[in-house]
Amino acid sequence: MDTGLFFGSFNPIHIGHLIIVNHILNLGKVERTWLIVSPLNPFKDENSLLDENERFELVKASVIGDERILVSDVEFQLPRPSFSYYTLQHLRSIFPQHNFSIIMGSDSFQSLQKWKNFEEITGNHKIFIYRRPGFDVDNKIDAEIEIVNAPLLNISSTEIRGLIQTGKSIRYLVPDKVREQIERNMFYKK
Repeated sequence: MDTGLFFGSFNPIHIGHLIIVNHILNLGKVERTWLIVSPLNPFKDENSLLDENERFELVKASVIGDERILVSDVEFQLPRPSFSYYTLQHLRSIFPQHNFSIIMGSDSFQSLQKWKNFEEITGNHKIFIYRRPGFDVDNKIDAEIEIVNAPLLNISSTEIRGLIQTGKSIRYLVPDKVREQIERNMFYKK
C-alpha cells in the first residue's frame, strides 16, 4: 500500500496541515496518510512543546471520521530526540507491505541535508514536497521528489500559540474539535 508519512510536532495541528494531506490524498499520490506525531524534534525547543500525549490527542481529534488518515505515536517508543531515519527504518521493518513516501514542505526539504542519515532517507523514499513561501526547491541531493501544488495558507503553529496566549480567537485556524480541546484544557495559556 502506498502510504505517505507526514512528520510533525503538530504544536498544535492546524488546517494548513490537513489541507496539504487532503490534497495529496485527493491527487491519488498515496492511498493513505499517516500523521507521525514527533515527541521531540531535534530542531525544536522542547520547552515550547505541549505534552506529546496531549498533542497526539489533538491530532486524533482533527481527523475523526477520515479513514484515509491514521495518527501514529510510533516515535513515542523510539529513542529521543526523534530522528526520522530511525522511525522510517522501524516502520519498514514492521510494515513491509507498505511503500512509504514522505510529505514535507520546501522549507524542510531545504534543510534535509542536516537530518541524520539523510542519504538513507532519500535513497529509500520518494518525497512529496509542497511549496512554502520563501523556500525554493533545489534538489542538490538528487532525491526522488515530486512537487505538489497544494493550496497554501500562511498559518503557523507558532502564530496560533501566540493568539492563544494573547486571548485571541483561533477559530477557523484549527478544526473545531481541536479548538474545543485546547480551550477546555487551557493549552498554550502559559
